[in-house]
Amino acid sequence: MKKKRRMKISLEEEPASPSARLMQEQGFNLHILAIMGFTKAIDVNAFKKGLEQTLLKHPRFSSVLVRRVHLQNFIIYIILLGFTYIRLFLLSKHLFLIIYCCFDLSKVVKDKKHNMSWKKTKVDIDNHVFYPELDSKIESSDQFIEDYASYLSTSSMDMTKPLWEVHLLNVQTSDANSIAIFKFHHSIGDGVSLISILMACSKKTSDPQSLPSIPIKKQEVSRDGVSFGKSMKKIFFSIWLIIIIIFNTLIDIVLFMVTIIFMKDTHTSIRGPRGVEMSPKRFVHRVVSLDDIKLVKTAMNVDLAEMMETESKGMWGNLFGIGLLPFNIKLQNDPLNYIREAKAAMDRKKRSLEPKCVFVMMKLLINLFGIKFTAAITRSVFYNTTLTFSNVVGPKEEITLFGHPMCYLAPSAYGIPHALTIHCQSYANKLIFALAVDENVIPNPHQLCDDLENSLNNIKNIVMEKGLADQSQFAENV
Repeated sequence: MKKKRRMKISLEEEPASPSARLMQEQGFNLHILAIMGFTKAIDVNAFKKGLEQTLLKHPRFSSVLVRRVHLQNFIIYIILLGFTYIRLFLLSKHLFLIIYCCFDLSKVVKDKKHNMSWKKTKVDIDNHVFYPELDSKIESSDQFIEDYASYLSTSSMDMTKPLWEVHLLNVQTSDANSIAIFKFHHSIGDGVSLISILMACSKKTSDPQSLPSIPIKKQEVSRDGVSFGKSMKKIFFSIWLIIIIIFNTLIDIVLFMVTIIFMKDTHTSIRGPRGVEMSPKRFVHRVVSLDDIKLVKTAMNVDLAEMMETESKGMWGNLFGIGLLPFNIKLQNDPLNYIREAKAAMDRKKRSLEPKCVFVMMKLLINLFGIKFTAAITRSVFYNTTLTFSNVVGPKEEITLFGHPMCYLAPSAYGIPHALTIHCQSYANKLIFALAVDENVIPNPHQLCDDLENSLNNIKNIVMEKGLADQSQFAENV
């Protein structure tokens, strides 16, 4: 009978991943906020119907995250906890045995964490779609949208229902005729997962019967025959590349560990204090031309496709790692040196397995010492660094979502222990800089957006002045 009951529970529920459990911890409660602009007013009924036919088909958007604490496990946990404290008291002079006792206790904690799982539930669409009655020509509409999104960052998701909601605002702004704000808990999935489901729910604006596509880097295929000399050269190059990757990975992991323990960034005006993850965030964005980025990357021999490329193999979840990137604050006589230094840093990072190793290390820590310990370690990385930078590749064509043509997509996140989060999102021929800031630390985030845009324009102008780009290409971008 018990076996049948367990089989029934396993069919109805899916154990939550380590990353999902980690993002439920206090002080590391991450949410994603995606602001979408549309070229026409939102038809609320059509939007709801589209969500029911697409988004609700996915199990993550029709499941609640539940915690099960069985009485039998709880009693065993209390008994073993008591025995552990007794052993710690009696053997306090022996450090090795103390560590062993703590490790023994961690196994009990590890058993408890497996009680968090995704459980299918019936979804009432009206509990997830919010449509306030607003004047479409409200004064200071851009400020209103910012205030609305900032207010959403003051609250967490309701754990009694699936961890997502959408706010439909028929308000005309400076760059859209209506706004939809999607709010997800990060435990549902990462940016790549959410972009993949967005593309599955949408169609090309130019071809309403076709799904949008993501730009990918074309692999060069050599048609010449492979000689013995070329084969040996390729083998030696591969061996040398493996050595470089191992060396860079070891150095990066050591720096990562040192950052966890004591190494901190220099204090600057954009670095927030401890506890900054609990404060409300202001969400601002700036749309620039992706053609301008391509112009600069062509002139500087930077591989944009490789920078923004992502591999989607149908996997869902939070498959992400953390990598530490140096941001040097210094004035350069030649602004193109910023590009050269960034390219050199990224070339080196592409020859390192740091993010993958950090991901594996986090899973190992969760299995050995539990969620709370891993969350504390992860927070220390953010507390000792300055900002979070992320990017996700988007559709290469303009898309229509449930009959509504989209003009921009500005995703961001809050709950991160940083005062500044910068997210770069490509969409068709646009690149969107989406910023989440703590206004107590950065009181004028629009100035920061202006600085990003002005820096791009200055670099582009210098590229043209030095004759590093084709004039005809520049004319097309203008």
